[in-house]
Amino acid sequence: MAIKMLIFDFRDSEKKFFEENKFDNFDITFFKESLNEDTVNNLTEEQLEHTAVISVFIDSEVTQAVIDKFKNLRTVSTRSTGIDHINHRACVDKNIDVINVGSYGSRSVAQYTMGLMIALIRKIIPASRYVLNKDRACDTFIGRDISKLTIGVVGTGSIGAAVCKLAHAMGMKVLAYDLVHRQELLEEVEYFDFNELIKQSDVITLHVPYTGENYHMISSQQFKMMKKDAYIINTSRGEILDTIALYDAINAKEIAGAGLDVVSCETYSFKCNQFSQRLGEDMICMKEAETVEKLALMPNVIITPHIAYETQDAVDYLLEMTFKGIQDCIQGGSKFKNL
Repeated sequence: MAIKMLIFDFRDSEKKFFEENKFDNFDITFFKESLNEDTVNNLTEEQLEHTAVISVFIDSEVTQAVIDKFKNLRTVSTRSTGIDHINHRACVDKNIDVINVGSYGSRSVAQYTMGLMIALIRKIIPASRYVLNKDRACDTFIGRDISKLTIGVVGTGSIGAAVCKLAHAMGMKVLAYDLVHRQELLEEVEYFDFNELIKQSDVITLHVPYTGENYHMISSQQFKMMKKDAYIINTSRGEILDTIALYDAINAKEIAGAGLDVVSCETYSFKCNQFSQRLGEDMICMKEAETVEKLALMPNVIITPHIAYETQDAVDYLLEMTFKGIQDCIQGGSKFKNL
């Protein structure tokens, strides 16, 4: 009998993988919607009764109430490294395996990070908009030589390490902060105290997982430490950076600008169809979304909808490792539980 599996947050970029790979031992149903306490009520009784595996992305909210709806769930798989959108304790209590994918898309995210940096420093976006404006004034778009700058990399896991190598190859001076110093980077990177890195860097880029304890590790205090012509980039998790404090810092010219591929409350800022449905539900997220809108209008800010990892190569690898992890769990193993 085929294993019943529901895949949520299904995107067009994932279609190619399923067209080229057949999983005859799985009975798969795809949903473009995220899984949460509202959408779980749209599932049939048969799906809630017989589903053994669910796969989600970070937009889903797999809470205790969601887990309790499923009668025979055995595995929750997230097509991401982070698992804070899943109630891990509730899964453990019901003997449900939780699996993620570690270190996917490292190269893709690192390349995207460097792309944001170059676009900001060389003012590519406002220069492009200038050409489209028929009533343009005589603006100038003076940038800086990337090779003359110092980059501060916060977190030197697989993505942060890849950023260090790319930055070093471009001639930048590379500072890094991490609790663990990677020996293989020491010829290219100088590890610094966190506050010293903040003070000395021309570009600060964030590559740490969100743990809850590092909520808003970059906020008004850190912005005041930064150089007035420095930029900050976040391609990790939105909760690490205080978006409202960032807006205030840029508005007060405390820093030069920012490149964000992630923000807090991404459902409100990036999922337009869900925003209208949830308007008024969460005042904190509404304030966050309003701030993101104001930031996006600034010429020295670039905001993109969490796509840094999304190359076809990274998506295919992510799905390949997801199914290896699920099959490993079904067979009783734990090789791919990267928690």
